[in-house]
Amino acid sequence: MKTTVELPDELLREAKAAAARQGTSLKEVLTAALRSHLARPARPARGREAWRVVVGRAAPAAVAAVDAVIAGELETVDLETWR
Repeated sequence: MKTTVELPDELLREAKAAAARQGTSLKEVLTAALRSHLARPARPARGREAWRVVVGRAAPAAVAAVDAVIAGELETVDLETWR
């Protein structure tokens, strides 16, 4: 399948150089890079937003409600206890 993708100039130059060094096509280099990237497990979110990875695409009202609960709970944390 054909598609159009905009890449930074420097990245495209690097990909073309890699293809030349490997004696392969730009298509093969980009395909291998994309397959490698997609095969990696997704990194979990960090910090206050980590719960969203578990919840997925929740409704905006639900997201706001959970954010409010988290913010409220974080305000009650005794910093001396966590040191």
